Amino acid sequence: MLDIEVIEDPAAAEASLDPIRTRILRELAEPGSATQLAAKVGLPRQKVNYHLKALERHGLVELVEERRKGNVTERVLQATAASYLISPVALASVAPDPHRFSGRFSAFWLLALAGRMVQEVGKLIAGAAAARQKLATFAIDGEITFRTAADRAAFAEELGVAVTRLVDKYHDGGAAVGPGGTPAGGSPPNGTSAGGGRKHRLVVALHPVLKTPIKPLSAKEQDND
Repeated sequence: MLDIEVIEDPAAAEASLDPIRTRILRELAEPGSATQLAAKVGLPRQKVNYHLKALERHGLVELVEERRKGNVTERVLQATAASYLISPVALASVAPDPHRFSGRFSAFWLLALAGRMVQEVGKLIAGAAAARQKLATFAIDGEITFRTAADRAAFAEELGVAVTRLVDKYHDGGAAVGPGGTPAGGSPPNGTSAGGGRKHRLVVALHPVLKTPIKPLSAKEQDND
């Protein structure tokens, strides 16, 4: 079972968004049969079987084992992942294009970049899993409070300068070299630089933290205030 699976097939995305099937996928974090699921979700076993077949058809659940009980064979299934993300590929015709919104201070560009990240990392995870290799990634997550908008702008400017300096220092942009030290002809393999190094995507994102909704005081709490 994967920790996170990225769904690219539109039909699979549609199947996963059904509320009942979403509940079934959550329950199948641990292996279970249609009979066990029926008791948990409050539906007839036949109805649960119908949803299980749809999820299995789209590769969202998989068979773990078959148990023989008298004249009946009970199928035990499990979700293929603990969590799921729907890739923009599932909505390819209307997926945001990062080139359309290009701009460091554009919120729409940030969303487009996030969508592209889901798409690309999802493919990388699937490829690494198939090859039984570890995927090399790096991420930073944190929160920062700015006193003023001017401080935020200054931080963004300094961050941009620092990242550019690091890119200039470590970026391998040299030409591929052939026999005798002359540039080799042809284009470099997909995913590699002209110098033979592996290309990596760099995205640095900064956005305000969502505000926590303020819970209104109950009448009793107001009286005690």
